[in-house]
Order: sequence, then C-alpha cells, then structure tokens
Amino acid sequence: MSEEVFKKVVSHCKEYGFVFTSSEIYDNGLGAVYDYGQNGVELKNNLRQYWWKFMVQMHDNIVGLDAAIFMHPKTWKASGHIDGFSDPMIDNKDSKKRYRADNLLEDKIAKYQKDGKTNKADELQNALDAALLANDLAQLKTLIEQHEIACPISGTRNWTDVRQFNLMFSTEMGAMAEDADKIYLRPETAQGIFVNFLNVQKSGRMKIPFGIAQTGKAFRNEIIARQFIMRMREFEQMEMQFFVRPGTQKKWFEYWKEARLKWHLALGFDKDSYRYHDHVKLAHYADAAVDIEFDFPFGFKEVEGIHSRTDFDLKSHQDLSGKKMQYFDADLDENGKPYGNYIPYVIETSIGLDRLFLYTLCASYKEEEVGEGDKKDTRVVLALPPILAPYKVAIFPLTKKDGLPEVARKIIDDLKFDYNCFYEEKDAIGKRYRRQDALGTPFCITVDHESLENQTVTIRYRDSMLQERIPIADIKSILDKAISWKDILSK
Repeated sequence: MSEEVFKKVVSHCKEYGFVFTSSEIYDNGLGAVYDYGQNGVELKNNLRQYWWKFMVQMHDNIVGLDAAIFMHPKTWKASGHIDGFSDPMIDNKDSKKRYRADNLLEDKIAKYQKDGKTNKADELQNALDAALLANDLAQLKTLIEQHEIACPISGTRNWTDVRQFNLMFSTEMGAMAEDADKIYLRPETAQGIFVNFLNVQKSGRMKIPFGIAQTGKAFRNEIIARQFIMRMREFEQMEMQFFVRPGTQKKWFEYWKEARLKWHLALGFDKDSYRYHDHVKLAHYADAAVDIEFDFPFGFKEVEGIHSRTDFDLKSHQDLSGKKMQYFDADLDENGKPYGNYIPYVIETSIGLDRLFLYTLCASYKEEEVGEGDKKDTRVVLALPPILAPYKVAIFPLTKKDGLPEVARKIIDDLKFDYNCFYEEKDAIGKRYRRQDALGTPFCITVDHESLENQTVTIRYRDSMLQERIPIADIKSILDKAISWKDILSK
C-alpha cells in the first residue's frame, strides 16, 4: 500500500506541475535530475523561506551567505573530499549493473524486518555498521555473499569486488584546454561558509557563538539514484554552521538537535513520522552526529543531519592555505583571564530541500471519500500548511459574463501584493474546487451574481469543504488570520 501511495505522489507531481524529469523530451530525460514546475517552484520557495526565516530572521546571531559554486580546488583537498568522498560500489558481472554495496545490504535488512526475522535483521545491521566503521570493503562483499543477495536485474550472485568511487563532478576552468585548471562542482555548501568565516566575522563584528546560514545547489555523481527526488545528482542544501567556543560543543549540539526537530514538528504533520537516528560510524570531522528521519512511504530516511564538526574544517583550511582562521575571544574565563585566540568548534545543521519537499508532499497527500449515495466520490487533496501552499487563494467568477470576471479580477488586484492568487473561469465550479484541492490551495473564493448586488462572495475551505458567505471587504482579514509566518515560527 505504501509503495502505491508513493507512486501516486510521483504521478501527482507531474500531473499538477510540481516536478518534471529534466529534458524529458530527449530519450525520457536525464537520469536522477529533475525540474521543478510552476507549482513545485512555489512550494520549494516557501519551504526555503520557512527555513531562512527561522534560521536567520529569528536569530540575531545568525547571518546569511551566498558562496559561489566554483571554489579553489584546494578547498576540497582540505575538506577531505578529494581523498575520501566516495561510496562502496559493487558490479554484477551478468547484468553489468552497478550498486551501492551498503544499499543492497540495507534492502536485505528491510526484507528481514518485513518477514519478521528481527534477529537476522539486527545481526546484519550490526555487521554492516562494523564494516562501514572499519571501511572494510572485503567484509561488505562477504556479507552480500553470506546473505545470498542477488542482482535485482539478472537474479544472479555473480559479483565483483567492492570498490570506492569518488562522487565529485569535475570540470575545467580556463580559455584553452591545455591551460585549463581542474576544478569541481561543489558536493556540499558547507565549505563556502568555512572559507568565508573570517570575512563574515570581521565585517559583521560577529561574536561567538554565531552562525552562518546558506542555501544553494550541490552536485554528487550518484551511481545509484532512486526514489524520485530523494537522491539526485543536482540538489539543494540548506545548511547552517554555528561557531562555538571549544568545550561547549556538546551543549550546542543538544540545543540544535532539539531546535531542529521542533522546527519540523511545527509543520503540523504526525509527530510519530519523525525520529532521531544516532550515527554509529562518525565522519572524519565529527565527534557527534544525529539524523532527523521521516517516515516516507518507503520507510524512515534521513532528511536532516546535525553534526558536531569540531575544529576540523577551519583547522584544515588554515593548514593548507597558511591563513590563520583564529578568533580572538575577549570574554573572561573562570580565572578572570580572556579566552584569547582559538579556532572555533562548529555545530552543523544540514537539510536537503528536495527531501523536505518530498516528505511535505507525502505527508500532505490524501484521498478522501466525499458525498453520499449516487454522489459519492473520491477527492485528492494536498493538505499543505497554508503558509506553504503554492497558491493561498483561488478566485472564481461563476460565469464568464455579466461583469463577474471584472469583480474577480478586482479582488485579485487587491490581494496579489500579499498573496499568490490563482484565477480560473473554465469548467463547472465543482471541478475547479477539485483542481485546487489537488494543488493544496487552502481557500477558494467564488464571485456570483449576488456579489454584484451586496458585495459578498462565497469562501470555501479546503480541509473541511465548508462554504460560507462573507463580505468582499473581509477576505483579506480572513487570509491574514489563517496564513501567518508568526504562527508557524513561534511554535
């Protein structure tokens, strides 16, 4: 059933202009790359704005940044991406298909759990964690063989050895090919923050603790991309690096762990759909890490990571560039002396905007039976939080004549400075309501002949489908009360 729901969500995305396969007219498009349609871009912008308002606007010690995608190649040497940013891959010799070895094992664990074989699932999970922690590629292949994992295409177990594949895209910068320098498309946005740490701190006179937030595109050459926009080669991250005094990182890690989950819960979706997942295998830069996972139709998957990155990044950039990345802390310690110069520790919050987009759709998609008897029907509705909906209100003239379109257009002219409005005059009013339900529009306003007589309209509420007559003059106040950034940001 869950798989069927997910298929419906994917189909809904294309049918209603949320997400399209990139370059689809050419050989069914480019794999694992997607375009956001006219409604998808609005939802995506609203989600990004929700994150930005919470991170930057609501915190007086966090500022924004927009770093370039192209960075000096030494950046990725210092960060460890050139030497260690890879996935364990295995090929099936018969199908010629390539898979991530850990994904094959995770799928097997999920099957054991589905079949009620919890002991085997736990045993394999522990063995997988140990192999990943030790970076033991041979052991990964052994586990695949021991648990008789076959290629989904060929059905055979004729595997190659497990090998590491670097995930960074490279290109060349320069006018002439022979003189060009090899550079990389950034695989994460965080490094743009780190190399600008001193620029922001000094120009903004920032005092520790403080944060730098950024949203932007990142690129990874995912060999195995699956589950729609869950894992893509071009995606968008929303990251914040919070710089703290060494020794205080555990306190701030717990603070941001709690704050970020609270942010997700403020969307109003089922709280049981979220959980923490502590990392067993820590990245080379971390001394603590936890994921916030959401229960997608295909199971719990990571949507956001909170990491205590220590001073690894700033120290690495200092060592390789020769430029000091120290902060002078004039505050007094317990002995009454200034803390002096040190390289700050960092707490990172990193969320994938595309994954947030996907879980918002999955959590909002509903099929409801409405009506009775011969009029019984099923409606598809996106129960999006009103503040996130692509369109906040749709305005419908009941007919295309008698001056009704002019009244409807006047209402839109009054509202469009504050709200994204949708206008439609085609089809029966019931069909128009259904289309707006599927888009997630929380309010529909119908202008009829009575509107000409007494300046009233019918407002319809998406979630309850109730309708009531209200004065045209009251429309904006009703929208203002129901659609408020303050309401969601203050939860």
